Amino acid sequence: MQTRKGQNIEDESMQVIDNEVGPHSYNELEWPIVRRMIHATADFDFAGKNKIVFHKDAISSGMSALKNGCSIICDVNGLVGFLNKQNTKDFGNEVICNISNPDVIETAKKEGKTRAEASMRIVASQMNGGIVAIGSAPTALYEVIKMVEEGITKPALIIGIPVGFIASVESKDKLQTTTVPFITNIGRKGGSSCAASTINALFKLLREN
Repeated sequence: MQTRKGQNIEDESMQVIDNEVGPHSYNELEWPIVRRMIHATADFDFAGKNKIVFHKDAISSGMSALKNGCSIICDVNGLVGFLNKQNTKDFGNEVICNISNPDVIETAKKEGKTRAEASMRIVASQMNGGIVAIGSAPTALYEVIKMVEEGITKPALIIGIPVGFIASVESKDKLQTTTVPFITNIGRKGGSSCAASTINALFKLLREN
């Protein structure tokens, strides 16, 4: 739980963001998510028109899944660290990250995959109806998309905001062709703090609505 001083600082920061951005293209449910990304990164580029792309059912599906205690699958441990633990405790959400799982590491070596990529397929059952959050590894995002296309799993929401230079943009473009709800962004920017802040914002919307 935030202290009063901490909450005051956060509230003032959000007001600064509102003031500096001014008019924008996001609706009343999208903007709190975009604003929290900006708060996490101090990067106002995310406020640009259509820089953050929302599937039409993304927010409602994500909020419903969180409310029902869905699992949250993360690509890297850094993303887990950015999540508000009080939220996951209150709603009973299991947070899963297998990037350091010895079996995953062994599988990745044998199959010539990245660890993040290999860590996705072993949690297909928990991913079904859950939220997948990817902020660092485009290979993990590609693997999740492939699993969806194969009919192996159907997440309630995929948050695909991997940062980087190799396959980052392409994986986000591919995500926008999937049949499941998603939140992503245009360009190379992103990261674990962006993906986690999206989940934190969904929890806040859930508490307020």
